[in-house]
Parts: sequence; structure tokens; C-alpha cells
Amino acid sequence: MFLSGRQVYIIKKERNTSKKHKDSLAKFQATPIKKEKSDFYILSHDTMNLTLVILAAGMGSRYGRLKQLDGFWPNEEILMEYSIYDAIKAGFNKVIFVIRQDFAEEFKDRIGNKLNGKIKVEYAYQEKNALPEGFKLPETREKPRGTGHAILAATTYINEPFAVINADDFYGEQSYKTLANFLKNPENVGKCSIVGYQLSEVLSKHGTVSRGVCSLDDHGKLIKVTEIKKIYPSGDKILFEAADGGTEELNNDDLCSMNMMGFTPEIIPFFQKYFVEFLEENINHPTTEFLMPVALSQRMTQEGGEVLVLPTTAQRFGVTYPEDKEETKKNIKKLISKGEYPGNLWK
Repeated sequence: MFLSGRQVYIIKKERNTSKKHKDSLAKFQATPIKKEKSDFYILSHDTMNLTLVILAAGMGSRYGRLKQLDGFWPNEEILMEYSIYDAIKAGFNKVIFVIRQDFAEEFKDRIGNKLNGKIKVEYAYQEKNALPEGFKLPETREKPRGTGHAILAATTYINEPFAVINADDFYGEQSYKTLANFLKNPENVGKCSIVGYQLSEVLSKHGTVSRGVCSLDDHGKLIKVTEIKKIYPSGDKILFEAADGGTEELNNDDLCSMNMMGFTPEIIPFFQKYFVEFLEENINHPTTEFLMPVALSQRMTQEGGEVLVLPTTAQRFGVTYPEDKEETKKNIKKLISKGEYPGNLWK
């Protein structure tokens, strides 16, 4: 049955509840039907509300300027506007922008105000000095601590299944539909997902990139994510610069994470716990980041959580380097000419 947009389950409460059963109950929001000695729980999963978290606090060091607010074809739309447009079509009804205070007003003027009446909007701020109690920001630290840190900045506004994306990537409409279907399925409560793109399709012609390469079992479940830096195409091969200074080859068909992921709120306590563990080892390192794929791998190691990799054939492009901008504009123009997007997204 349904209640207020939630899939509702009624499960009998055992008097001697096993650890396994307790764990399964913890995946849901459980409420006794009666206040006194109830024999049943109502377990519910929100099937109506989906949130999109956009990571837009990055510095854009390789791009040379604040690429989150750079305009594209044809009306100087920001790239993430296409992400929001696709997400709304897929059923998302709230967006959380994770940004920095130093460009907050410009950001709101540039994009936030366009979305009035289209989708609920919240703003969260990722600052480099936002650390748990007991930790002090070292003077050598210049940037916030990566994508996992950004999610923690947004937790105040997260109460429902949520997707996470980069601000500077175009992911394609089909990827949002795939992720929305995963998040709406009550059987996936407590599970995580990564939308997997073929490695050969997510490189830049203009320089090296970093990618989280996924290792899968025979059922499409994640074994681990390996963060590989300095990847580049070379003829029909994909190479990366190894730590010893040499080069190694990657498989063109490998699936990789582009930081498009799906979670339910049950993941947040683990992110909080593991961030403390991360800081205990890395607080004084000037550049080490708390990354989502690495955190998911750690969760599987510590708690055995399940992560599904959802393959997609959707077209993906982005702007790592300034030279990527013209190609991105051409790609958007082609999609508009094919009728996949209107010339003006919000009219």
C-alpha cells in the first residue's frame, strides 16, 4: 500500500531480534503502529521526492577561471543548467548547490534565480575550515577537501534519496532516468550506485584527466574504485602516467565513475565517521582529498555495503581545460538542432 508518497511495508517485530534483522530494520525509517508494545513496524521509503546535489565549489585550477559559471551555447546557459533540466524531467524535485561563500551572490544571480518555480533550491557552503570538532585547519591547506567533504556540507538539507553530480559535466538525459529509477526502488534502500561511463568516452583531447576506474564482479556490483590520475588517449590506446615515471595501459571498455552517484540518507553517518578517520591520517597534508569513490570502497571494506554500477551509453562531455569549451558548445548545439533540448531551457 501507499501512504503520502511512500512505499509502506509492515514487518512483524521479533522478540529476540537477530543482528541481521536489526540491520535490515535500520535501512528504513521505522515507526511503531502503536505506542505501547507494538508487534509491528511500519517501514517506509520515500518514492516521490528526489534531490540532486551539485558539487560546484571547485576552484577550476586547470581551467584557469571559475568554470562553474562559464556560459555556453546559445544563451550563455551554464553547463549545469542542462543537468538540472534533465533531472527535473527524470523526477527530481529539489536541487542543492554546494558552493563557496565567496561567489554565492554571483552564483544565485547567474543560475539560482532562473529556477524559481521550476524546482526547490537550497544552498550549502563547502569551506576549507569546515572540519569536525577537534581538528584545526593547517596553514598550508588552500582548498576544501574534495567531493566527500562537499556531500557532508549538504547534509542539513538531505532527507530523501539523492544523486550527486559535478557542476562541470554534461551527463545526458538517460543517465538521470537510470539513476532516478534506482533511487525510487524501495529494494535499494541502504544501497549506493555509480553511473558507469566507458573510459574511452570520457577523456579530454587537451590534457590528462583523473578517473575512478571501477572493478566489478559478475553481477555488476562494485568490488573497488581505483582513482587513476594523468590518463590520456594515445592513438587507439588509453595510457596513464605511473608513479615510477613510466606509462601503463588501461582497457578502453572499463567503466569509470564521473562522480554521478546515487545514495539514500543512510549513507551519511558512514561518510561522517570515515571523514574523521581520513582527517586523523591526512589533516596536515596540503592537497589530499576525501573522495566519494574512495569512501565507497572503504565502506565496502568496513561494513560490506552494496554498490551497484549502472552502465550508461548516454553522451557525456565536460570542461576540464579551456580548450574543451568550444567542443562542448558544438555538442550542445547539435543536441538542440536534433530537438533534444529547447533553444531556451526555461521558457
